[in-house]
Amino acid sequence: MANENTKNFIDQLSQGNNDEAGEAFKAALRDKVADQLDTARKDLASNMFKVPTEAETFSDPKPEIADPGVFNADGSVSATPTDADKNDGNINKLIERLNVQPR
Repeated sequence: MANENTKNFIDQLSQGNNDEAGEAFKAALRDKVADQLDTARKDLASNMFKVPTEAETFSDPKPEIADPGVFNADGSVSATPTDADKNDGNINKLIERLNVQPR
């Protein structure tokens, strides 16, 4: 089809029919672009799943997570009491771990 449009373009141009030559040129260009796009689409579709992909390794190690703590009034950090410490009924031990001054 593209060859016919190219031939038609040359014929129309040689006969001095510039309007028809312009249309023939557009048709020839449109056919060539469509052929190239179709070839690229087929190539992409045929190679899309052929190459095995591997997961990328992460360059940064996972951060180390520190034990949770409690900020004290003086800016220091104390260890957070565990649920067992909270529920054992020993309020003095809890106060000591939190560094809280009794009233």
